[in-house]
Amino acid sequence: MKSLLEGKRHIHMIGIGGSGMYPLAQVLHAKGYYLTGSDNNETDTLAAVRAMGIPVQLGQRAENLGDADLVVYSAAIAKTNPERAAAEASGVAMMERSELLGLVSEWYKDAVCISGTHGKTTTSSMVAQILFTAGIDLSAVIGGKLPAIGGSGRAGSSDVFVCEACEYVDTFLRLSPDIAVILNIDEDHMEYFKTLENLKASFTKFAEKASRTVIYNGDDANTCDALKGVSGKEMISFGIQNADCMWRAENITHTAEQTTTFTVLRNGEALGTATLLVPGEHNVLNALAAIAAAHCVGLNFAQCQEGLLAFRGAKRRFDIHAGVNGITVADDYAHHPAEIAATLRAAKAMPYRRVIAVHQPFTYSRTKRLMDDFADALSIADIVALTDIMGGREENTEGVFTSQLAAKLPACIWFPQDETVPQTDERKYKNFDDVCNAVCRVAQPGDLIITLGCGDVNKLSKQIADSLRVRAQQ
Repeated sequence: MKSLLEGKRHIHMIGIGGSGMYPLAQVLHAKGYYLTGSDNNETDTLAAVRAMGIPVQLGQRAENLGDADLVVYSAAIAKTNPERAAAEASGVAMMERSELLGLVSEWYKDAVCISGTHGKTTTSSMVAQILFTAGIDLSAVIGGKLPAIGGSGRAGSSDVFVCEACEYVDTFLRLSPDIAVILNIDEDHMEYFKTLENLKASFTKFAEKASRTVIYNGDDANTCDALKGVSGKEMISFGIQNADCMWRAENITHTAEQTTTFTVLRNGEALGTATLLVPGEHNVLNALAAIAAAHCVGLNFAQCQEGLLAFRGAKRRFDIHAGVNGITVADDYAHHPAEIAATLRAAKAMPYRRVIAVHQPFTYSRTKRLMDDFADALSIADIVALTDIMGGREENTEGVFTSQLAAKLPACIWFPQDETVPQTDERKYKNFDDVCNAVCRVAQPGDLIITLGCGDVNKLSKQIADSLRVRAQQ
């Protein structure tokens, strides 16, 4: 990969405004590369790219490539995209975004790469917040927007790099971590991995790529199993249940204001109390991993305390959108049963009258494989509403429908009759109005309405908030 950047003068980025592309554009721009880019929609991120002095074209056309001698594209850019097709036809050097991210990770002496089925974005954001608050001029590429750094990434002058490491199609194996963090391993992306053993084997390879340190969840059996054969690294464990973990949390207390406090211990010695302004025991584990990573970079516990206290969550992670007539509306990216369960348990521990979960299932294969697990997780809520399944990269070849999940949920108040909608019908994902109306009818003061999913269900959260405001004025 190194040779792909050697001697390059002009790099063109297709979809430069994407959350994964923008941080890389920041890093490359800071390194002195001449960049151009294109995207399909005007966004705040695209405005930020232009503010850096990077020329951006709206709409994707072959002529946008200009005299680029390297073209970078994301996995979401189809081969038929005019710019990608033109680049392939011309023979210009090309690189997929994850390949570039892997190359960038080699440039830093302290590359902290954070992996795991759940919690990657939150933990990456916590680490970035701790370092940023401590005055470290870090570079970062994370999966969500962190207000402290102004978005999903930044380019700094130090040798510290914080990176979210995604296991999907083994993209994290392209990274070069100095400090590899494994938060947990759970069945996901099984259309690719096929078996849990294959998934664990990939995490084993990821850990082996660490140049010096592996930080891992000592409470998670799958993670511990995956690391049995890893040697030659400093192995640092964190956890709540396992008394043998190097970093542990005790005396966990949740308050009515979404605040969690806990005592942090290192090798059995109590260092002090940490305070989180994000709810849930799962975030205590995320915070322990973040503290351990920050400690490896050279920070002390007091600096970690200060950074965690400044952390108010990444976008789409228990993201409060509104409070209308005593009804709270929030959104969360949770899309796997374990994530949904963790988020709903955190919500139920707060003093809400009822928790109303609005879930958008993502991909047919995951919904079918984990149908019962989704039902168990969603049952934690008092009331559930469902949208159609968002197929994403898949076609519905096995006849999987939302109604099958709804049938397992006695408290499900509404679901689309999606069997009657042809696969090619443009109404397929247009049922948000119906879900919004149904949820607003049953919501009462004291309730929490929380949308859950990794698709575009966050739009529904805002729609519900707007609808509640209109109803309050009537």
